[in-house]
Amino acid sequence: MTDVAKRPLLLGVRHHGPGSARGVRAALEAARPRTVLIEGPPEADALIALAADEDMRPPVALLGHAVDEPGRSAFWPMAEFSPEWVALRWALEHGVPARFIDLPAAHSLAWDKEEETEDGGAGDLRVDPLAALAAAAGHDDPERWWEDVVEHRSAGEGDPFAPFAALEEAMTALRDTYDGTGVDDDRDGLREAYMRLRLRAALREHGAGGVAVVCGAWHVPALRRRTTVAADRALLKGLPRVKADLTWVPWTHRRLARAGGYGAGVDSPGWYGHLFAAPYRPVERWLTKVAGLLREEDRIVSPAHVIEAVRLAEALAALRGRPLPGLGETTDAVRAVLCEGSDVPLALVHDRLVVGDALGEVPAGAPAVPLQRDLQRTQRRLRLKPEAREREAELDLRKENDAERSRLLHRLRLLHVPWGRPAASRGSTGTFRETWRLRWEPELSVRVAEAGVWGTTVLAAATAKAQADAVAARSLADVTALAERCLLAGLPDALPTVMRVLADRAALDADVGHLAQALPALVRAQRYGDVRGTDTGALAGVAAALAERVFVGLPPACAALDAEAAEEMRRHVDAVHGAVGLLAETAGPGESRGDAADVHRGGLRPRWLRVLRTLSVREAVAGVVRGRAVRLLLDEGEVADGEAARLMGIALSPGTPPADAAAWIEGFVEGGAGGGLLLVHDERLLALVDAWLTGVSAEAFTDVLPLLRRTFAAYGTGVRRTLGELVRRGPEQRADVVGAASGTPGFAAEADRERADAVLPVVRLLLGDDDPVEVGV
Repeated sequence: MTDVAKRPLLLGVRHHGPGSARGVRAALEAARPRTVLIEGPPEADALIALAADEDMRPPVALLGHAVDEPGRSAFWPMAEFSPEWVALRWALEHGVPARFIDLPAAHSLAWDKEEETEDGGAGDLRVDPLAALAAAAGHDDPERWWEDVVEHRSAGEGDPFAPFAALEEAMTALRDTYDGTGVDDDRDGLREAYMRLRLRAALREHGAGGVAVVCGAWHVPALRRRTTVAADRALLKGLPRVKADLTWVPWTHRRLARAGGYGAGVDSPGWYGHLFAAPYRPVERWLTKVAGLLREEDRIVSPAHVIEAVRLAEALAALRGRPLPGLGETTDAVRAVLCEGSDVPLALVHDRLVVGDALGEVPAGAPAVPLQRDLQRTQRRLRLKPEAREREAELDLRKENDAERSRLLHRLRLLHVPWGRPAASRGSTGTFRETWRLRWEPELSVRVAEAGVWGTTVLAAATAKAQADAVAARSLADVTALAERCLLAGLPDALPTVMRVLADRAALDADVGHLAQALPALVRAQRYGDVRGTDTGALAGVAAALAERVFVGLPPACAALDAEAAEEMRRHVDAVHGAVGLLAETAGPGESRGDAADVHRGGLRPRWLRVLRTLSVREAVAGVVRGRAVRLLLDEGEVADGEAARLMGIALSPGTPPADAAAWIEGFVEGGAGGGLLLVHDERLLALVDAWLTGVSAEAFTDVLPLLRRTFAAYGTGVRRTLGELVRRGPEQRADVVGAASGTPGFAAEADRERADAVLPVVRLLLGDDDPVEVGV
């Protein structure tokens, strides 16, 4: 009874194959075994009973992870059309014990990370059995060949065991060819040795006729092979192991399209699910489903379209020699008839139906870490259900439930569980509104398990994680960003630690770039008290001190910069300008609006404007920074139009290198349509730019063209068209131009010889020459 050769029922399957699933069900109904052995981690035997729970809805997966290192994990996914799931359900429905017989997860998770495959040790065959069999049959497409010989054949007709016998014979021939060639021998050898040991134990208990095994077809010849118990145990001796926990987690069709816990994935899980659920007239039902989806997207699809698509799919199958239309034929018919030749709606059909967005469910009684339990309770309380399809959620932070949702999503992001991604709000830029794009991925269950080391609730775990991140932060900007995230997530207990680290880092960091990069996040964080009711008073002092240090260090830091560093410093100037405005307009806790206005008049803003004036006139400062400083002063009303024109005239004077002049222009007019509208409405500035540009030499023009093109390309189409029209008319036709021809302050139409002669004595002194100096003007 211990000999494997006593012919137990070995059902070799293709993982996630609906044809294999139907065949397994028919074979089990015919054989009525007393026990069912299934490929999978044996630690999950205690979880099998949950598959009968009415709240269990596939696709689901067994999740195994190392207790001491939750990030080391593995999934064994199952869909409704997976043969393993069908075998589990059959056993539970008929009161037959079911057992998993693959190598324990404790061993597979302990393998060296460099040797692990994506499925956590389930094997990654470098030879594709289906591809080899399809090639032997003269087919170049394994998926199409498998559909023809298995998926489109009705199960239960004739001998239910014949398909498995034929597949076993084919796999035996393949194993005879590839065994001993080094193709994954070690990994598969260990797994198959353990399977044989579990199979022998079942045979001793139930006899050969009472045992059915459901496993990958590749393993069937190895389970038939005559080996000794001692040889199999010798292979498994000394394997590394870790303590592992297993549970059920929801899975998605989208993830079934990847290699999963059996080293297998299917490209079209939605299509395979349809074939399993609708074995009769599958093409007509599929195209009806496609038509329904397209109608939901407001496309005109009539019953006549569906009838014609069915006829076309059947005609294509006949021309191609296929027993039934497959996915290729139905897709061609959908493109030609229902989508009118367009691939745009076809992409929607592929995403929603061919792949699908189904998300499974597991019962509440499934084992889970405490953090996962708390997350599930919070999701139910906030009515924020995880979904596989990406959806957009608009949150109004003035409403308590939406504010709680926002805090939950921000806390999960702190824990590296990115269930939601912030997005730009449509229709409002106020701080009271947030937009999130939500999509629950199965891998997030692993992230939650990993985050469980920080606490048993989402709030406690996020607080502990924020405190640890603050201590470990490498830069001042990281700490300020963390302070902002703590306020967004509502973590008051983490703020004292973050603020202490922030103050220490700010006092020690002398890099103006780092300080300027850190200030905006800190000021934004202070602003959140307006809507979220958070006490942000502790941030005000740190932000003000940080701003003062930026003011002192910025002018020297902007000198002698190359083009890349100058552009980075220009971004810092913009960020600090916005932060100072926000900081000056924000009243702290207990302050009135009048207090904030007083700060605005006599506090940081005047000092910052003085810094901008210094930057605007220093020749050593990079051109792009000088130009930006002038523009900011102009926008603030601190520089009159005439003064701005004078500064532009100096920057575009003949003595300025063209590259520096172009950089000044970029800094001055950069900012999208705003800079363009400035030139449209102030033709004096436009005339200066136009005159400078037309006077640039051909050689220099080639050098400055990319910079200018990048600047002006940011303007809207209407702005560019208006500027082009103004330039086309020329300065003589622009009546309101006060340009070079009409005497811009500091410039004249002709050289002023009297003023030029006034510098001659100084020139003679510098040259040490008493001879007359002739000035060429």
